[in-house]
Amino acid sequence: MAWLLVIVAGLLETGFAVCLKLSHGFTRLWPTIAFCVFALGSFGLLTLALKKLDVGPAYAVWTGIGAAGTAIYGMVFLGDLVSTLKIVSISLVIIGVVGLQLSGSAH
Repeated sequence: MAWLLVIVAGLLETGFAVCLKLSHGFTRLWPTIAFCVFALGSFGLLTLALKKLDVGPAYAVWTGIGAAGTAIYGMVFLGDLVSTLKIVSISLVIIGVVGLQLSGSAH
C-alpha cells in the first residue's frame, strides 16, 4: 500500500510540475490552483508513505516518476524537443529508480 501511495504521489508531482509551467509564474488562476492541489496531494501522500518506507528508495521513486512523467508529458503535449538522447536519459532515470528500489527496502 505504501508503494502505491508513492506512485500516486509521483504522478501528482508530474501534475504540479506541468501546472507550474502552465501558471506562467502564478499569473493564471486555474493552473495555479491546480498546482497547489497537486503539490499538496503529492507531498501529503509521500509523507504518509514515508511512515512505512525507507526515505532513499521512496524519494527516488517519487522524483523519478515526477521527472520522467514531466519530461514525457512535455514532449507529448507541450511541444518539448524529442530526441534520442532525451528518451535514453529518461529510460536511464527509470532504470536507476527501479534498481534503487530493488536494492534496498526490507519493509
